[in-house]
Amino acid sequence: MSVDGALARVIRSAAGRDGPERCELCAQPVPEEHRHLYAAERAELLCACGACAVLFAGDGAGGGRYLLVPRRRVRLEPVDTAPLGVPVGLVFFVPRADGTVTAQGPSPAGAMRWEVDAGRWAGVCAACPPLATMAPEVEALLVNTVRGMDHHWIVPVEDCFRMVALVRREWRGLAGGGRVWPAVERFFTELTERS
Repeated sequence: MSVDGALARVIRSAAGRDGPERCELCAQPVPEEHRHLYAAERAELLCACGACAVLFAGDGAGGGRYLLVPRRRVRLEPVDTAPLGVPVGLVFFVPRADGTVTAQGPSPAGAMRWEVDAGRWAGVCAACPPLATMAPEVEALLVNTVRGMDHHWIVPVEDCFRMVALVRREWRGLAGGGRVWPAVERFFTELTERS
């Protein structure tokens, strides 16, 4: 999944822009809280107005070219992600339709990306059955174990992109400075469960 397209839009949104944000299918203005579609061919997120989002709400709608990003967020008990071999504590894991899994961690330059062994991912899912319910491409396991935190969530991928944008915006110097980690903690504190 390309973080750059969606990430660039999130950063522009955070910086303020001239004029309203628009649906990327029909060009209608969209409110600040709006749905997103995953464009499979381009591997990026698109903003969608309410009418366009409804068109892609069913399984197989749009021939699989666009997937409606779910809204659900589920707080999980701690998940042991050590077997996945990802060397960072702030990371999200996205299962793919082809059975592969990618891990991405935010950095001042954007998201770093790793491929995760599918067998190891299956083992983690066996230990935490809710992970097997994640919608490929559009939901992620979001983990924060940095600085003593212990947050584990199933979230829409748009939440992961917001977190990557936050880290890019707040990072200062080599170690992040004094703003990034309090901002990350606030991000996780403000996550709320929803179905």
